[in-house]
Amino acid sequence: MGRELPLNRTRNIGIMAHIDAGKTTLTERILYYTGKTYKLGEVHEGTAEMDWMAQEKERGITITAAATTTMWKNTRINIIDTPGHVDFTMEVERSLRVLDSAIAVFDGVAGVEPQSETVWRQADRYHIPRICFVNKMDRVGADFERCLAMIRDKLFARPLALEVPMGAEDRFAGVVDLVRMKSIVWTDQAGEHFEEKEIPPEYADIAAGYRERLIDALSEGNDEIMEAFIEGAELDESLVRKAIRELTLSLDFFPVFCGSALKNRGVQPLLDAIVDYLPSPRDIKPVEGHNPKKLEQVELREASDKEPFSALVFKIMSDPYVGRLSYMRVYSGHIRTGDAALNVTDGRKERIGRILRMHANDREEVSEVYTGDIVALVGLKSARTGDTLCDEKSPILLEKMEFPEPVISIAIEPRSKADQDKMNAALHRLEDEDPTFRVKVDEDTGQNLISGMGELHLEIIIDRLTNEFNVSANIGKPQVAYKETITRRVEMENRYERQIGAKNQFGHVVLVLEPAKPASGILFENRLQAGVIPEAFVPVIESGVRDAMEAGVLAGYRMVDVKVALVGSSYNEADSVDVAYRIAATVAVKDGARKAEPTLLEPIMKLEVVVPEEYMGDIINDINSRRGKIDGIGMQGQLRVIDAHVPLSEVFGYATGMRSLSQGRASHTLQFSHYDQVPRSITETIVARLTGRLY
Repeated sequence: MGRELPLNRTRNIGIMAHIDAGKTTLTERILYYTGKTYKLGEVHEGTAEMDWMAQEKERGITITAAATTTMWKNTRINIIDTPGHVDFTMEVERSLRVLDSAIAVFDGVAGVEPQSETVWRQADRYHIPRICFVNKMDRVGADFERCLAMIRDKLFARPLALEVPMGAEDRFAGVVDLVRMKSIVWTDQAGEHFEEKEIPPEYADIAAGYRERLIDALSEGNDEIMEAFIEGAELDESLVRKAIRELTLSLDFFPVFCGSALKNRGVQPLLDAIVDYLPSPRDIKPVEGHNPKKLEQVELREASDKEPFSALVFKIMSDPYVGRLSYMRVYSGHIRTGDAALNVTDGRKERIGRILRMHANDREEVSEVYTGDIVALVGLKSARTGDTLCDEKSPILLEKMEFPEPVISIAIEPRSKADQDKMNAALHRLEDEDPTFRVKVDEDTGQNLISGMGELHLEIIIDRLTNEFNVSANIGKPQVAYKETITRRVEMENRYERQIGAKNQFGHVVLVLEPAKPASGILFENRLQAGVIPEAFVPVIESGVRDAMEAGVLAGYRMVDVKVALVGSSYNEADSVDVAYRIAATVAVKDGARKAEPTLLEPIMKLEVVVPEEYMGDIINDINSRRGKIDGIGMQGQLRVIDAHVPLSEVFGYATGMRSLSQGRASHTLQFSHYDQVPRSITETIVARLTGRLY
């Protein structure tokens, strides 16, 4: 069996946006018009194919990135529909890591919203070409031109309108195709049939203006179009498409389309654009990795079936029917069921059992996969998110995926002894699936603590524990994941001398502790001159420093943003041992931290509230009372948009308070921004509450 389609007929795309912009609805339409499904699924009715989890159907939101494969114009399109809620932004991150391109969906009324900015920046980080789709053009307040301006101003990107809507709100009739200068009007309710006509006279001037802007923009990056433009010659359609494709792949421009996914308008031209303008695996740079034995040696793998096999595991899932699924993207080569692959990350061999091409939670079994494919493997024992699988004769280690630290924790305990083992097994399965979810046991209280990216994230985890794994548990109140740091420079010496048994143990260090830049973690520097102590003791001292940082001196939270320099030490040939230097370093850091004016750091959330003007004063007063800082106030149609930063500890259950202040008319989004120092008076209260002692 060989490859069904040439590699240049493959597209790997993600669909990304702010919550409620219409990603899943758009994906459902794509599946319907490409013949993958035979009924239009609706998010609000709980019938969307891609929102298959019970929690997704119940809430009408996407929680987990769902993968599917479909065909359009002899091109295989692998699609990942990603979540829009900020608590699940890691699902977007790991999906974009393995995709070649994306469709950014924008609400035609709201334009660029906070999570739109977040996912756009994530795509920027991976240099992913994008097409923009301005959705909900049939809604009251929809404004295509304003959306283009917001893409320019908020995302610092250059939108390239390839369509312009004919009318808006209840007068939205269709679109003008600016490449062919034709109007497209859908003629049936399901949106399957449409007519191409001449542009109606009332839209001729608008279309001509947009067409001129399109050609003007293309001429900047294409000499042939520039010449034709200067000479006033008629432009060949294939030349225009070629120029759009080149400028899209180079990220100079982002083509913009429009429509209404819910009303089944505008999807087929978008599908054509995926085929015409977005890259195949052949169009992107060869994937870069490292030789696992010589990490400084860079290895490149071309996107070709003839290259040695290499793939990245980007997602682990528990399927109730087939067990543990490992989703992977194949970057080079091919592999069959029964073949062996090396998991470079942990050095183990894995036998490839079943290979499944996924459609949300349905599956189609295949016997072989090729470069560019996105599939799920059944039965991998050791693979985790971010692991590299490859041909053992040609090993390569692909870049690992970075995951943010959780910002919120809650205590959880089983209701009965019978639930204990079941709960532990379920929590570790969920931790295996989700790299932003952590489970640990509090050393002081013996309680199980589960940590995640927000209240909704943990709510979904608890929901899954109850309904999917049948675990009954008692839940504590949410707790903030504080961190500790120091605020001034200190020098600390510690000499460790003990006699254990008949053996003397000696270790001696002099350390300088000083504050480091925010988000820099723990920095260690060896400033000793060569020969002061044997080189082998330096990593041991660093381990002691890092051990000490795991539990701070104020309330036992992890210490961060501290720079530690080893500036002095001594050596006793008879008695110096590893463990003594490690203990000396740990004690020196603890003692030094106490003298360096330690303080707590707390997670700060970026808050955006959209509210009618008459309630704005009450909302601002409430934000101020929560120790929030107002960053700016803007307009969104007739509504006011308040941007602020607020400590996470002050916004638990914020939705309820905001609704009561605005009679239910305000909406908000919260996302993690950064860590900042807690004011001294509040630090005293927190330390006293947590430790029972004064600050």
